[in-house]
Amino acid sequence: MTETPAKPAAKKTATKTATKTTTAAKKTTAKKAPARTAAAKAPAAKPAAAKKTAAATKTAAKKAPAKAPAKKAAPARKPESRVAMVRRARRINRELAELYPYAHPELDFGNPFELLVATVLSAQTTDLRVNQTTPRLFAVCPTPEDMAAIPPEQLEELIRPTGFFRAKAKSLIGLSTALRDRFGGEVPGRLEDLVTLPGVGRKTANVVLGNAFGVPGITVDTHFGRLARRFGWTTAQDAEKVEADVAEIFPKSEWTMLSHRVVFHGRRVCHSRKPACGACPVAPLCPSYGEGETDPEKAKKLLKYELGGQPGQRLKPPADYPGQPALPLAAS
Repeated sequence: MTETPAKPAAKKTATKTATKTTTAAKKTTAKKAPARTAAAKAPAAKPAAAKKTAAATKTAAKKAPAKAPAKKAAPARKPESRVAMVRRARRINRELAELYPYAHPELDFGNPFELLVATVLSAQTTDLRVNQTTPRLFAVCPTPEDMAAIPPEQLEELIRPTGFFRAKAKSLIGLSTALRDRFGGEVPGRLEDLVTLPGVGRKTANVVLGNAFGVPGITVDTHFGRLARRFGWTTAQDAEKVEADVAEIFPKSEWTMLSHRVVFHGRRVCHSRKPACGACPVAPLCPSYGEGETDPEKAKKLLKYELGGQPGQRLKPPADYPGQPALPLAAS
């Protein structure tokens, strides 16, 4: 009976212990509470940042230029058949014949020897500069015999305006000597003979044959090669391959005049850097239309020589030439 009162004391002790524990726990929780509160507040800052980001994005979107609508891809061209290409090419030739009925070699010459010399000099320069140079040259060296005997230094001085005068002088003396010693002082009328002369290749030989002897030939200079590729007659870069490809398209009787017409067009309209597409009469037939200026008024300003109201390249052009003669070297 005497041990019964001890139980309440144990209860009181237990209660005090529990109270202390609870109080300690609350203090611990109170210490940790600020951290939790800060952590709880952190997410609340995100919506504000998001609003600022959204506002900045809208502002940037307003300032940014509107994107241009995507261009529709041009419809793919159907491959052109060989027959269609040949027909188109021959039609271009007819159109050019109407545009340039007066097409002619743009080098001044009076005989095959003068044409041969002028063509050799025309490398890496204009026909105009050659035409301005040859009157004085032919006054001193009218024949192969004269040119073969002239001192190289004197010949170089005479042809200096055409550029590369040392190399050209060497070729002229060499071909003149060959004409004197092997061909009796006469220019041969065969391709196989002409190409054996120093400084004479197929292009020069075809110029001489076609214009001095009436033998058909295709003259592939830089203008002819460029237009033959633009017209889709060939893809070749090599002059002989271009000549062979074009020769298969046109009858032989057209070769010489075709050369003149294409070269005329290349010098006057279909220029290397900026073709005058908007002023080109064969534009509807050209697969390369659009490479140059297509605005008609702007394109007209790109036309050269007689089409542009300017002098031609010859000091003595043919009687049917509609443009003005070029000026001599001293007056230009």
